[in-house]
Amino acid sequence: MSEIQKMNFESESLVDDRLSKLRKLMPEVFSESGIDFDKLRLELGDEVDEGQERYAFTWPGKTDAIRQSQTVSTATLRPCVEKSRGRDGEDGSFDSDNIYIEGDNLEVLKLLQRGYHGKVKMIYIDPPYNTGGDFVYKDSFGQTIADYREQAGLTGQSNSKSDGRFPANWCSMIYPRLKLARELLRPDGILVASIDENERTNLQSLLNEVFGEQNFAGEIVWKNSSKNDQAYISMQHEYMLVYVKDKGSNPGNWTERKEGLEDIYAAFEGFHAKYGNDWEAIHKAALDWYKQFPPSSPVYGSKHYSWMDERGVYFPADISGPNDGQYVYDVVNPTTGNVVKMPGRGWCCPKSEMENKIARNEVHFGSSDNTVPNLKTYLKNTENQSLTSLIYKDGRVASKKLARLFDGEKVFSNPKDDEVLQRLMVAFGLTSDDLVLDFFSGSGTIGEAVAKYNAAQGKNVHWLLVQLPEDLEDNYRTAKGANKKITKNAINYLKDRGLKPFLTNLAEERLRLMGNAVKTESADASRQLRFDEEPKQLPDIGFRVFALDDSGIERPEPGQLVLDVVKPDRTELDIVFEMMLKWGLELTLPVEKSDAAGYPVWSVACDELVCCMSRGLTIEALEAIADMEPRRVLILDSVLDDTLKLNAVQIFKHAGERMGCEIELRTV
Repeated sequence: MSEIQKMNFESESLVDDRLSKLRKLMPEVFSESGIDFDKLRLELGDEVDEGQERYAFTWPGKTDAIRQSQTVSTATLRPCVEKSRGRDGEDGSFDSDNIYIEGDNLEVLKLLQRGYHGKVKMIYIDPPYNTGGDFVYKDSFGQTIADYREQAGLTGQSNSKSDGRFPANWCSMIYPRLKLARELLRPDGILVASIDENERTNLQSLLNEVFGEQNFAGEIVWKNSSKNDQAYISMQHEYMLVYVKDKGSNPGNWTERKEGLEDIYAAFEGFHAKYGNDWEAIHKAALDWYKQFPPSSPVYGSKHYSWMDERGVYFPADISGPNDGQYVYDVVNPTTGNVVKMPGRGWCCPKSEMENKIARNEVHFGSSDNTVPNLKTYLKNTENQSLTSLIYKDGRVASKKLARLFDGEKVFSNPKDDEVLQRLMVAFGLTSDDLVLDFFSGSGTIGEAVAKYNAAQGKNVHWLLVQLPEDLEDNYRTAKGANKKITKNAINYLKDRGLKPFLTNLAEERLRLMGNAVKTESADASRQLRFDEEPKQLPDIGFRVFALDDSGIERPEPGQLVLDVVKPDRTELDIVFEMMLKWGLELTLPVEKSDAAGYPVWSVACDELVCCMSRGLTIEALEAIADMEPRRVLILDSVLDDTLKLNAVQIFKHAGERMGCEIELRTV
């Protein structure tokens, strides 16, 4: 190492990454000037589509949308410690493993590529539905942060249904974001996208292209409304499209506990107390009880569990064989002593096994020997089922529950239901240290869902939310009907607390209030423990806030001399997190200020990265930093002279040799 390398301020390039992978896989198709496509086609053989006509999903602007996902970003994320909250609920603390980012999600998704590539377990998004009044992100090719700031002040604008490019604009908005989001998913990662009828078809076409049709896992229809106020067909549901990154890495063993089980168990306990062991009477009472539930009720779906014995509630299941006539023999009813009717396909198992089942009282005999018996399938053994494609949950419940957090004021329009999202997390089997991402986070429902999931399941799942700081006063000017009143409530709520009327501030306030509620519930539960129970650990109810902004480092024009490249409005902590971002380190790693031979340094993740930004750097300090055995070292050019540069190169070269790995030394 003869010269200290300069820090790269560009986000990860997806194009460069793919070219690198292709070069490793097929080096023979590369020439000095790039890819030899004729050779590539030959290498692919029969896999090349030579046809002139083929199915493709396209729209005006698709080429630019693809390029949007390929351009790199030189922006940064600035820590907002004063807006953050600690993992235990202390405001102004910065130790949480959850992240809330204020900014345009396209730019943010690019910035996350280095540190979070392949690390996200679940992505949930609820993008704008393109109803004509929703804000649609107005991306410009090569957009700057200045464009983003201007855009954030125009969020009240909406698309007109008379705009012929209305669906095309929506597709161009969502496509590059989906491309970038997929790169962040783990191989076993899952994406869930909520959408309504306006763009459901287009969204599935986009997801098929980005993820591949083979990775479509299914569609959930969420009946969340009972409205009946539309022409033709009144839409009472939304959709959730579910994709996995790779079915080979995610077999989809998604199960959930059936709803309504407690009601069923309680009812049968009452029947048993009333009728004793009169199983026929219990059966008749159960049939009458099930009649009170409508078909949409989860209890109704279990109505075939209408029998009971000493072991519990069961339903009589098919006892016939898997193949016609494979097991043919006589079966005797132990009560009547008579041979019972055999199913047409024979019995389900050999005679010896059937006799054991009868001895264990696992066979249900009917009231007549002319009736084919059944196998008893107990509810306690079938409490879990595959994740279903239908969810019945009134959307008004979430609105009312959220309003209670805000002293009864309704400040969000149509928030998603955290219980529905928790249900998905249970089915997907999220476990500690999994990361959930929502880059259209709106009211912040995912944050609440994860916190409550952690509290209920004893897990430590983390979340990362991204939201454009929409100006609610701009939204108020274009809002109509109930949304106008709701937006006004939100504006007043924030202003009464000295906060700017931005959607991000409102969502952060919701997450604080939610955290307070979870903390109170946890404390109450701990006070009511049985003597043999351990207190439940409080989940991480905090979050680190970051704001999208220009790089904090001035990049001089060729020939221009800049003595101090750090912008005057930036703190040392701003620069530390920018270096973490550009170096691909996670934003939740611990950061602390320490010293080396009396010289102040910033240490990230126990010296994974050491940043030197103060004047007065000495050789003794460099040697002390080398003794810390860091993997990466950042030194501002302005604190180095030629002698220190030469010494730094040699000191860290020798330290790397001692460590058995090179120390990355960079300057800005």
